[in-house]
Parts: sequence; structure tokens; C-alpha cells
Amino acid sequence: MAVPKKKTSKSKTRSRRAANWTLRAPARSICPHCQQVKQPHVVCPTCGWYKGRTAVEVE
Repeated sequence: MAVPKKKTSKSKTRSRRAANWTLRAPARSICPHCQQVKQPHVVCPTCGWYKGRTAVEVE
């Protein structure tokens, strides 16, 4: 079985783990009905359009 030649430092370990803590901007797409920015696979909060039909009545 393989054995490491040197100890992995705390900074190397922590920097590797910190990559999973970064916050990323949510994905965005354009509503085909009203051309507003929205999240993909979610009903448009502006017009209520989803998958080619009105899914929710928006006031």
C-alpha cells in the first residue's frame, strides 16, 4: 500500500477543504415570455410563465 513521503501541512489541507466553502452566483436564464432574468427550471417570478404556459397567476 502507498505511504506518503511527507506530512501534508495544515495550510495545504485547509486550502483544499476551503474550495468547497466558496459561494457561487446562482445560475440564471432568460424568460422566453417576458425576457426577464430568472432561475432555470423555476416559474418566472415576473410573469408566472413555465414550460410554455402560465403556471402561476402573478398580480
